[in-house]
Amino acid sequence: MTGHTMAGVEVSPVSPHREAGAHGVGATVSFGSFRLDRTQRLLLKDGEPVGVGSRALDLLIALIDRAGEIVSRHELLELVWRNVVVDEAGVRVHMASLRRALGDGRDGARYIVNVAGRGYSFVAPIIRSDPDPPPPAPAASRTHLSTGRVPPPPRSLIGREALVSSLSELLLARRFISIVGPGGIGKTTVAAAIVQRLRTEFDDENVVFVDFGAVSEGTLVPGTVVSAAGCMIGGADPVAELLTFVADKRLLIVFDSCEHLVDPTSLLAGELFQRAPGVHLLVTSRESLRVEGETVHLLSPLAYPADEFPTASEALATPAVQLFMDRAVFSGVHEELTDIDAPVVSEICRRTEGIALAIELAASRVGTYGIRGVASLLASNVELRLVGRRNVVPRHRTLEAMLDWSFILLAENEQRILCRLSVFAGFFTMEAACAVASDEKGPDHGEVATILGNLVDKSLIRVHPSGEAIYYRLLDTTRAYAVSKLTHAGESDTIAERHARYFATLFKVIALEPGAYIDIGRHALHLGNVRKALEWSFSHAESRAIGVELAAEAAPLFLGLWLLAECQHWSHLALGVTESTSETAEREVRLLEALAVSSMHTSGNTQEVRDAIERGLNLSEADGNGLPQLRLLAGLNLFLTRLGDFEGGLAAARRCGAIAGRSGTPSDRVIAEWMLAAAHHVAGNQGAAVDHCERGFKLEADIGRLEINLFGYDHHLRAELALARSLWLRGSPETACRLVLEAMNEAARSSLPGDYSMAAAHGVPVLLWSGNTEESADHIERLIAQTEKHSLKSHAAAAWALKGELLLMLGESLAGVETLREALRMLYREKFHMVVPGAARALADGFAQRGQYHEAQTMIHDATSSAERMGQKFWLPDLYRTQGEINLKAPSPDIEAAEQAFRVSIKLAGEQGAIGWELKAAIPLARLLIVRERAADASALLTQIYEAHSEKGGTTDIEEAKSILGSLR
Repeated sequence: MTGHTMAGVEVSPVSPHREAGAHGVGATVSFGSFRLDRTQRLLLKDGEPVGVGSRALDLLIALIDRAGEIVSRHELLELVWRNVVVDEAGVRVHMASLRRALGDGRDGARYIVNVAGRGYSFVAPIIRSDPDPPPPAPAASRTHLSTGRVPPPPRSLIGREALVSSLSELLLARRFISIVGPGGIGKTTVAAAIVQRLRTEFDDENVVFVDFGAVSEGTLVPGTVVSAAGCMIGGADPVAELLTFVADKRLLIVFDSCEHLVDPTSLLAGELFQRAPGVHLLVTSRESLRVEGETVHLLSPLAYPADEFPTASEALATPAVQLFMDRAVFSGVHEELTDIDAPVVSEICRRTEGIALAIELAASRVGTYGIRGVASLLASNVELRLVGRRNVVPRHRTLEAMLDWSFILLAENEQRILCRLSVFAGFFTMEAACAVASDEKGPDHGEVATILGNLVDKSLIRVHPSGEAIYYRLLDTTRAYAVSKLTHAGESDTIAERHARYFATLFKVIALEPGAYIDIGRHALHLGNVRKALEWSFSHAESRAIGVELAAEAAPLFLGLWLLAECQHWSHLALGVTESTSETAEREVRLLEALAVSSMHTSGNTQEVRDAIERGLNLSEADGNGLPQLRLLAGLNLFLTRLGDFEGGLAAARRCGAIAGRSGTPSDRVIAEWMLAAAHHVAGNQGAAVDHCERGFKLEADIGRLEINLFGYDHHLRAELALARSLWLRGSPETACRLVLEAMNEAARSSLPGDYSMAAAHGVPVLLWSGNTEESADHIERLIAQTEKHSLKSHAAAAWALKGELLLMLGESLAGVETLREALRMLYREKFHMVVPGAARALADGFAQRGQYHEAQTMIHDATSSAERMGQKFWLPDLYRTQGEINLKAPSPDIEAAEQAFRVSIKLAGEQGAIGWELKAAIPLARLLIVRERAADASALLTQIYEAHSEKGGTTDIEEAKSILGSLR
């Protein structure tokens, strides 16, 4: 069996040596009387071709490539049978065939020796025609939480080469192609081959493969496409946001196996085709979507011999027979097709109507029943014909007939286990299979494991290695067939309940902690089953308790994969049926936390978020559990800070510090120190912010790097940003700029979208304060792209505010003003008030640049009054400085008011310990004093603040101060 059997148009996976050709280790190799032409894959002896099987030839190439070395059987399996399930006995069979072909051991000739317990070695002297090239570099491994993986393309196509070429050209011309045909005919493999063919037209990042096989609910279709596209949108209307995301992009999007979701996929496909002119859609389905713009290609069965009595060579000229013989090898048949058996095989292919999967299933039984035995079974027990009546879904009926035959070939216990395994949506482990398919009246776990192996051998279940783990998956068509059998047997609800209980228990054992997302990717393959278990549990009143437990335990999975809308949905449902008791308090707290996190990022800073946090805090305080309190207080701190209630955020941080002090846990103390640092920074105490940051980092150094992700953000990263911003204000701008650049680059490597958005939204201002427009521009554009891609609306608003401020600094006042106007509207809509004063200050400055002095004075007055009313001391120095500058720029300058504003700014900045902002106000004040012939006052003022800076470089302000002081001297 191959690692990718769904299509039937793929030959056995080929070792790297099959494709190496002249790029291998010498295009031609000679040994003894033999000559191996790798390019032609031809073995000659004394100039005459030697009959040797394809696998045996692969073995020979693998051994010659490492001549003189011992190559283990395991290595040979990897080299020659990559992605194919075969045991070591298969190696021995093909090795024996190869040695016979070489005449190894006859007349003293020795080519291949078996080193007992270690493997095989090619020992004959060889002559290479080409020098050895450097070995290929190993592919870089990377973590990928997305669900949009493109299936491996077939290494070689049987009967589909011309089709792939023509459909590739048609897709480029018409943009929307649907490949339609019965289950198992090879739609997905053809699609994968088309993707491979078009990789020169579309970069890898612009290919989106959406596998709907594990999606059972139509409402999840938009979210599944969003996740596969890599944008992980969490908003209320994913369709609209997806369309906005792809509107100006050139993408190839594949909708695979969407026949069970025709209505929602057709609607989405129609929208994409009409509203995203750069998107090319490739759909595989058992029926067309029937929407405007769709070009339907009916995928034909594989051709088989028309002659009733073909010879072996005539039969092997057809793709159906080629596929049958290729698959028969894996059932234990190693003989070549003879003229006697050719008509029998042709009849088998005819009865299966050239359906690839049916041919594979038939071929997989040849080792057990023989070619004629399989033909006899087909003739007497199974009718596989294409039904023409559309109202009974002919494509499904064809596959159902084929699967009826396959099902009949199974033993009774194999039938029962296959039906029970159909409960899984997508991938499952051996442990899961045993837990769900076993019961006290049926087979035990050991027998289930054996039967599962049998079903894999019979091509009814696929093997899917993932890292060190092995997962299994039923073909979608097989699963649909087995589900109907399970329903007929009356076991659907029993098995579904067992399935739901298993995953609830599994995730309780896994014990994912909110915020611990380092290894979340290895649990992502459970997502389809978690969704199904939740859907089933909440749709049965008596099983909702299972759903509540699973929703609570699996919430970190949804959060870690940034599936925020789903997390919000399941948390809402679970909390709606949760009865608060002492036994369920911990579970309710987990659900409340999940609801608060997901809602804050999808719906904004709403009252629902605050209510969930405070309810969770009340429950966790009553329960005395410190860690949930810390997480919820971190959420409250973030929530209040985002609202602009800096004093409230500081109070929440202090509560966190008190809890950490009682627990004494080093990690709790680190969290508390960092939270206090960030809170003191925005509350206007820069000295305290630096002290708490440094204490937190010192504690962390003693226990090792902590990965603390609370409410969607890495708090180590948040502390680094707070330290950098505070250091800038404290007079160390060079260090601060270096730290924010490092923090932003580190955050860009995070798997969680919120990390970079936070880092850039709060790190870029440090660059702007310093006058560093070049690196600011790079990160602002990156931030805008990131926030739009992931629908991070609050930070998107902040990003546009930064863009507007940058435009003003570059002298583009009109564009800057318009950008800031829109950004402020977005900030107010999202209630992201923590950065509103900064954006309002920049807009007031822009109005002044445009000569709109009344608007400028009104804007800065309102912003200052609002900041004072809300206790936002952090922003006041910069607001008063800008107020003074606007007073000077007005047609009738108010010099006295300007000087007063500058002095208030300096005073308020001094109270914060923010000498960076003192300098910003001191520079225009010094210029004003010089004009008023008070140069000595200007020099004294500027010298004091300049000398207070520990670093005398890194900002345009310092350079300007140097220039002024130089002129005064």
